[in-house]
Amino acid sequence: IYIAQKKYPTVEFILLDGEPYNAAGDDLTIKENTIPVMFSEEQAGFLAGYSAVRDGNTELGFVGGTNQDSIIQFGYGFVQGADYAAIEMGVNVTVKYCYANTFIESDEVKNMTSAWYKGGTQVIFACGGAMGRSVMSAAEENGGRVIGVDIDQSTMSDTVITSAEKMLTNAVYNCLGSYYNGTLKGGEVVEMNASNNGITLEMENSRFDVFSQVEYDAIFSQL
Repeated sequence: IYIAQKKYPTVEFILLDGEPYNAAGDDLTIKENTIPVMFSEEQAGFLAGYSAVRDGNTELGFVGGTNQDSIIQFGYGFVQGADYAAIEMGVNVTVKYCYANTFIESDEVKNMTSAWYKGGTQVIFACGGAMGRSVMSAAEENGGRVIGVDIDQSTMSDTVITSAEKMLTNAVYNCLGSYYNGTLKGGEVVEMNASNNGITLEMENSRFDVFSQVEYDAIFSQL
């Protein structure tokens, strides 16, 4: 997109979940014909951590694909949400936290998270694309639970209790609507967050024990 926005100045580009940059990564120029759409991962992560603790879990884990910004923000929000719920409930919560340095299925990740589950970890927020399948396999074999990421991952494993989602459909719809009514403005990042229905926690297909829609609505409204 960094190249295309200059090469085709009469074409308008909607870039989901990313910003244009050059090969060296030191030029983030956004031309007037490009609309990068970013998501508030820290808010989605917050909801994941909050719900996990409110559902009765005190031993949590976070595994990120790499330490890139979006993953860091998911993890940061997850820890903050868990802390917020722990304070509300007056309980102590422990979080194991690491970056796996991979976005693919990995025996190393499966073995590591299996050890976490065997050591008492109840829920792991798997934040790294296909790497999450390794965490789900570990959960299936050790009676653990998983929180998915980006999209509703409940169909991938019965161990997935919810997913911290980016509302890609809403982002596309909003941008295309602006394009067709002539109000689409490029050259700057559009942030999708709780205020414009850009992020959510999957509730319809969730597998919580006690965390309810009422509790979710209450905390979401505070974001």
